[in-house]
Amino acid sequence: MKIGIIGSGHIGGTLTRRLRALGHDVTVANSRGPGSLTDLAAETGATAGTLEEAAQGAELVVIAIPLKAVPDLPAGLFAGKLVADADNYYPERDGDIPELLDRSLSSSRWTAEHLKGARVVKVFNTIRAPHLMDNGRPAGAPDRIALPVAGDDPAAKRVVMQLVDELGFDPVDGGTLDESWRQQPGSPVYGADRDADGVRQGLAEARP
Repeated sequence: MKIGIIGSGHIGGTLTRRLRALGHDVTVANSRGPGSLTDLAAETGATAGTLEEAAQGAELVVIAIPLKAVPDLPAGLFAGKLVADADNYYPERDGDIPELLDRSLSSSRWTAEHLKGARVVKVFNTIRAPHLMDNGRPAGAPDRIALPVAGDDPAAKRVVMQLVDELGFDPVDGGTLDESWRQQPGSPVYGADRDADGVRQGLAEARP
């Protein structure tokens, strides 16, 4: 696949490495510009690009940036795009966002409202970057970690779930974007490295 990655931090950098190793065509961008990504590009064979270059022509765009930066993204770039949202809301970093503080919106619904027309799927937000890098396992392995995948578009979710499987994790349907609060920080599945049955149980046990 042709994949754009917005963000080169822990999760964005890890996904750049993993997806390139699987043979995907990856363009990575961050807020500091392509010049800051030369080392990552040289290491992985990914293309260091601008935000526009990462998004344009991509079959999938991963967003892995501080949530507070989402409103600064040019929403038109993402219209019609499949967007994998790996972000989490951390008030101490992102500041007070009233509708997220009172949990009247999931953070992914909030993101989708800023990126009008994008097909947003919540994924990769529950796993620590080192585990995403090193703990993928073949299908059927007894210690295979499961990742919840939430979204409103069934076809978009299927694409993302196939990618999760390819990376070595069991994809678990996490419901709609409005239900994705069940995999946000503080939930039973957040950072827990559960198997598929454990993730399903954790999603069911989550409380607002």
